[in-house]
Amino acid sequence: MPLALEVFRFQYAENPVYRAYADALGIDMYSVSALTQIPFLPISFFKNRKVVTTRFEPEAVFRSSGTTGMITSHHHVKNLGLYRESFTAAFASFYGSPKDHCIIGLLPSYLERMDSSLVYMVKCLIEESGDPKSGFYLDEYERLQQVLKEREQAGQKTLLIGVTFALLDFAERFPLKMEHTIVMETGGMKGRREELVRHEVHEILKKQFQLETIHSEYGMTELLSQAYSKNEGIFNSPPWMKVLVRDDEDPLSVRAEGNGVLNIIDLANIYSCSFIATDDAGKLYADGSFEVLGRVDGSDLRGCS
Repeated sequence: MPLALEVFRFQYAENPVYRAYADALGIDMYSVSALTQIPFLPISFFKNRKVVTTRFEPEAVFRSSGTTGMITSHHHVKNLGLYRESFTAAFASFYGSPKDHCIIGLLPSYLERMDSSLVYMVKCLIEESGDPKSGFYLDEYERLQQVLKEREQAGQKTLLIGVTFALLDFAERFPLKMEHTIVMETGGMKGRREELVRHEVHEILKKQFQLETIHSEYGMTELLSQAYSKNEGIFNSPPWMKVLVRDDEDPLSVRAEGNGVLNIIDLANIYSCSFIATDDAGKLYADGSFEVLGRVDGSDLRGCS
């Protein structure tokens, strides 16, 4: 990712928050020659700083979900077209054109907010889908079951993407045999249900929908790109997104393989910060795929997986 080094120098020069953080670490911009030497901005900075590269009037401000009283992150997006280009290209690389799918969003807690990056992404994918039954289904489980049955009978490729608690609620009330439908969870219990690890969630959904695999999406408010898992919680990223791991005890010790806390390079974040130190513990494999194993102790609960 040689381009990442160019982006680092650009953002160091044009992003006051990122530059101040790098300076505080004693980073010499000109001595950085490898991805593992780039400073990664703690994701918490998005809560109390305006993390922007260059000056601009944002086309949108996405905010993270959170419990009452929690300070949420805010991501100032200069160009929504860049976000659409990123998630559309990523989706197409993993699943093909949205036009070939019936796309159904089951995101009740997110639809209550107008500033969710996840809702915006799914809304755009629904609009690109050519299926008349594509859309959001909010508290319409019986209608949703009927639509899924119709699409199954028609042999129509369908994507059911939902927040975890809503998928579990729907699966318990309306079990259904699926052969042409991909079920994709985005994480998030929102305090509605007992917290479960991803494996437990997938086992329940596989049983209720008679599926061999459950898919997952890994994204967050602070990023403009997503990784996807098609099986067993192993995520893969699009070419402009790369995951590294850092030592929990030494945030400057960054590696390209092994267990640690996830650092993410997202080149679509050209006008915010492309180098994010998350609070997600994970395992990174030699081929660049990764698992998300949980949250770092003491970090805030977040809405997405």
